[in-house]
Amino acid sequence: MKKKVIGLLLGMTLALGLAACGGGNNANDNNNNNGGATATNDAEAIVKKNCISCHGENLEGRNGPELAHIGSELSKDDILKVIQEGRPGMPGNIIKGDDADKVATWLSEKK
Repeated sequence: MKKKVIGLLLGMTLALGLAACGGGNNANDNNNNNGGATATNDAEAIVKKNCISCHGENLEGRNGPELAHIGSELSKDDILKVIQEGRPGMPGNIIKGDDADKVATWLSEKK
């Protein structure tokens, strides 16, 4: 009985953790034309849509690590690789294509 309860709790915790990190978005959902919005505004909007549930409204960190100064730790290419491949606790390809590149560039400027 205890094993069933523990298994159920672990399963629910895993499902909630994965759901909190986004998902269900495809590349078409992320490629919005904001009628002349700058790349920075695009990147901020993409981050707000896909990342704040784990990394916090001000990128201060929550379930995921703090990103407010990630550019002083990782290069744009390193950030892009994390977005594409993921890390433990973060699935890959939450953001895809050109949007991933915009976000990597924007985050790399956070020093």
